[in-house]
Amino acid sequence: MNLEKESPESNWRKRLHEIVFEADTRAGKTFDLIVISLILLSVFVVILESVRSVRENYGGLLTAIEWFFTLVFTLEYILRLVSVRKPLRYALSFYGLIDLSAILPSIVSLFVPGTQYLLTIRILRLLRIFRILKLTAYLTEAKTITSALKASRRKISVFLLAIVAMVTVVGTAMYVIEGEEHGFTDIPTSIYWAIVTMTTVGYGDLSPKTPLGKILASIVMIAGYAIIAVPTGIVTAEFSRSGIKAVSTQVCPECHREGHDSDAVYCKYCSAKL
Repeated sequence: MNLEKESPESNWRKRLHEIVFEADTRAGKTFDLIVISLILLSVFVVILESVRSVRENYGGLLTAIEWFFTLVFTLEYILRLVSVRKPLRYALSFYGLIDLSAILPSIVSLFVPGTQYLLTIRILRLLRIFRILKLTAYLTEAKTITSALKASRRKISVFLLAIVAMVTVVGTAMYVIEGEEHGFTDIPTSIYWAIVTMTTVGYGDLSPKTPLGKILASIVMIAGYAIIAVPTGIVTAEFSRSGIKAVSTQVCPECHREGHDSDAVYCKYCSAKL
């Protein structure tokens, strides 16, 4: 019987993968906690720089710190690409795009000033914290929510289509009733008013002046309360039907997807061994 030996390169990549992607080992957990700390610090620095008085006094220092964080996250991103067997698949995955977005705003800011404030998107990388801290119960609940939303997407799509048709009709009716002299200058503006009113937001920048317009507005307001409850009911019904098993915190080394069952030995998406 021939036993295939792993090459030194594959062993090295496997070890690196355990450190940067897994939290089962001490080294992996330490690496992830350091990255989380850097993420929080970098977001705090970006928020500080947006304060005018702080920016005027410490702008240069804050910019240098931001670039330091960008270089660190760039190095981390490269390590993640190197540690996987299929770098392109990881780069195009959800977490891969999130990791890349932690770097891009600094580079874009060289050509478009002000875009560095988009670096706060780095906080999305904290989604990994549930896996890093081994909070499997939270991962299971997140899986339940995701499954319920996926199961109800068709019903919600039909509902949203009906809402689009409704606000178009109501907006057009209000344009005809109120007219330009009362601020409803065109149908798009009237549709905007219908959306704001139906969602019970009520900015108050537009309001009907005629008795008929006020009656229509009252009907839309009352209907808004009932309409808001519809998607909630749809998703809640899917929650009651879902039977999600407990999930583990492991990341597949091939397709880099998570959410495997706690007793899984192979990836349920690509069949690779976990």
